Amino acid sequence: MTTSRIYTAALIIIGDEILSGRTQDKNVSQIALWLNVQGIRLKEVRVVADDQDAIIEAVNTLRTRNDYLFTTGGIGPTHDDITVDAIAAALGVDVVLHPVAQETLTRYYEQRGGVTEARLRMARVPEGADLIPNRMSGAPGIKWGNIFIMAGVPHITAGMLDALTGTLEGGLPLLSHQIGCWCAENEVSTLLADTETAHEGCQIGSYPFFREGKVGANFVVRSTDPSMLNDCCAALKTGLEALGYATTDGGI
Repeated sequence: MTTSRIYTAALIIIGDEILSGRTQDKNVSQIALWLNVQGIRLKEVRVVADDQDAIIEAVNTLRTRNDYLFTTGGIGPTHDDITVDAIAAALGVDVVLHPVAQETLTRYYEQRGGVTEARLRMARVPEGADLIPNRMSGAPGIKWGNIFIMAGVPHITAGMLDALTGTLEGGLPLLSHQIGCWCAENEVSTLLADTETAHEGCQIGSYPFFREGKVGANFVVRSTDPSMLNDCCAALKTGLEALGYATTDGGI
């Protein structure tokens, strides 16, 4: 069911390797794009270390001011994968072995050296949790209330998102169109503000760049209404061209 209400989500990226720079996060973009299709806006992202107190504080802050909270990282088989323990502590529940997760892992590792104590750690969930299927590695993601606990490896995260597609309540998907222009952003700032004000329900983002020895900018118009989006884009292009700037649909 789609409504005009704006549904929001937050994302917590968990891992010392992200904060140290050893690993570059690729999940923000794919989660944000996936959420847009579900009619949900990613409103904030926080990166925290493998520290239980930091995870607890982030979880309890972000889950209460958003419709949904996603976490990535820290649900593997090693001793420093503490996300499940930290989230369980934040929720005030015990950590238990999920019987379906245990069965899934046992079956998955049957021809891969067997399920070990370390591998069985991936069946641990906050008590009362449901599972998010994972066809990539056998270890499921976890759903508890409005919290979705997922792997940090991007292609595994993508598989978990695919399993969740269509299962979350959201509003209208956010649509966008990009217009490119060889102009300095400050020369058209008044036009951008006036165009956005005149088209309620639309937002215009400005992304300047310097290429080929020239200054330019791409303008991204966003709206949940296709008609409003088209009208705003047309007005912006007309305004830019009236100022003497050629425009490029799709961006430069």
